[in-house]
Amino acid sequence: MVSKRILYYVATAIWAVPGIIITVKGIGAYCAMPAARLWWLLPCTAAVLCGFFFMFRKIARKYCTRIAALPERTTVWQTFPLRGWILIVFMMGLGMALKIIGVPAEFTASFYSGLGPMLLYASVIFLQNGLRSQ
Repeated sequence: MVSKRILYYVATAIWAVPGIIITVKGIGAYCAMPAARLWWLLPCTAAVLCGFFFMFRKIARKYCTRIAALPERTTVWQTFPLRGWILIVFMMGLGMALKIIGVPAEFTASFYSGLGPMLLYASVIFLQNGLRSQ
């Protein structure tokens, strides 16, 4: 059993670690791109950023509200509902599948450079709530 404050930090780590890894991969793919391709990749990245911003902001706030409603001492598994854990497993599986099948560098650059920072953004929401909790 852990305090619910710890649940916020668990959520922070669960979202921040892949956020850092994915951001680094996305930026690395961008750095390897010829400058001539950037004119269409940057708007794609902006679209991915916008889409994930609204989605992850909603999810993180929803999970923070859930954590706040939990008893003061609970298990780490209560950090997310079952649906949240399924989403995490699905995203990990999708990431592994993309690595196995191999995707074009343009996809990696634009998608990962949008996804990674938004995962980090969600982790900041969890961290802020953890720091505010008593």
